[in-house]
Parts: sequence; C-alpha cells; structure tokens
Amino acid sequence: MRSRGRRAFLSAAFVAAVAILAGAAPSPARAEVPVRVRVIKGSRQGPANVDPKLADLKHQLSPLAYVRWEQVAEQHYELDRGKPAFVDLPSGDTDGVTLQERHGDTVTIEVALASRNTQSRLTVEKGQRIVHQVTAEKGGSAFFLTVMAWPAGR
Repeated sequence: MRSRGRRAFLSAAFVAAVAILAGAAPSPARAEVPVRVRVIKGSRQGPANVDPKLADLKHQLSPLAYVRWEQVAEQHYELDRGKPAFVDLPSGDTDGVTLQERHGDTVTIEVALASRNTQSRLTVEKGQRIVHQVTAEKGGSAFFLTVMAWPAGR
C-alpha cells in the first residue's frame, strides 16, 4: 500500500510540475515591427485640398501631380519577417505588405499587388514613411498606400 501512495504522490507531483513549467514557458515573441498602413486617394480634379488626417504627409504629397488627397482607410499591423499583411483597396484589389528585412531601426518593406503582378521593395528608417501608388490612375484619381514602421504612440 505504501508504494501505491508514493506512486500517486509522484504522479500528482509530476502533473503539477508539468503545469508549472507550461505556465512558465515564454510567451510568443512580439512581432518584429509594428506598422501603420493608410490607403489614400489622390485626385487631379477639384480644388486643392489635403485631408487633415494626412497633415503629416503634406510635404511628401505636395510635389506629386495630384491636388486633392483624402484618407480612405487606416490599419495597424504587427509584421513578422516574410509574413504579409493584406490590405483591401476600394478598387476591390488586395495589396500585400511584407517585412523583408530589418537591421536595427531600418526596414525593407515589400508592397505587392497580385492583380497587377507588381512588387516594390523600399527601405526606410524609423520615422520615415513609404508613399506608394498601388492602382493605375482612373478618371483622374489613383490609390496610394502609405506605410510607416514604428508609428508614434505604438
């Protein structure tokens, strides 16, 4: 009888140890790079205007041929190397945004649009943003993505 009690104790101790170790296992690592992705629409027609939500992009947008800018959507993603985040565009297309490389505060981001079979890789430092046209101009307007790694407040 004593050995049965000892086995039961050891079994209970083993189960408790496994439970403790499982609880102490490291949690999954945070994604490598948080990004803010905005879909914006540039238009050649109408009065010149930049959506107040795009005030931080005004200097980047002003040299482009479009005079009217509005933000259509905004998403935040946590990117891991090689795993795309998918962004739906108003045109019905889906754009993939993928972290290709990271070296300290410098990242290479790929923007890919499968329906047009296009891929662009751009390297930026923390605090810089990518502004990339992702649709062909139609009726004087086109859609762009802006991607900022490590956005403020995140």
